Amino acid sequence: MGSGTNLSGTPVGSNSTSASVPPLVSAAATPAASGVKEAGAKLTVGPNIKLKGVEITDCDTLVVEGLVEATMDSRVMQIAETGAFKGSAGIDIAEIRGVFDGNLTVREKLVIHATGKVSGKIRYGKLVIEEGGQVSGEISVGAGSGDSKASSSSDSASKPALQAAA
Repeated sequence: MGSGTNLSGTPVGSNSTSASVPPLVSAAATPAASGVKEAGAKLTVGPNIKLKGVEITDCDTLVVEGLVEATMDSRVMQIAETGAFKGSAGIDIAEIRGVFDGNLTVREKLVIHATGKVSGKIRYGKLVIEEGGQVSGEISVGAGSGDSKASSSSDSASKPALQAAA
């Protein structure tokens, strides 16, 4: 009994091997199951993790605490102060505390916190920038096509400030 180990894959007994695998699977599936009820599929890229050259699909919430170089379409993106995203993203709601560089389309609301820096081609539905937050690049209101006419009339006062930041 004590000579075989389950961690190395050596079966101690047919019942003990099959009994050790399901608890590992169910323990890993438990947090995901609770996340599905609240926010759907969630991917967290932790600090000091680098995820490069990928296409992220079927992800409801992406939390970036490390570095992500990717293309994605998601509901929610949260970039922590330590996080950076480079690439292209289509998002419903984005909260940026770290760095975003690339093509960003936010269909609903883009929030740039005081520590956030967003650069590249940015399109948004609604925009909130805390004092200290930075935005530069090609910036336009209206995440859908045909909304550019509304941006020229409604944001004419803010355009010189945005262009100066670019």
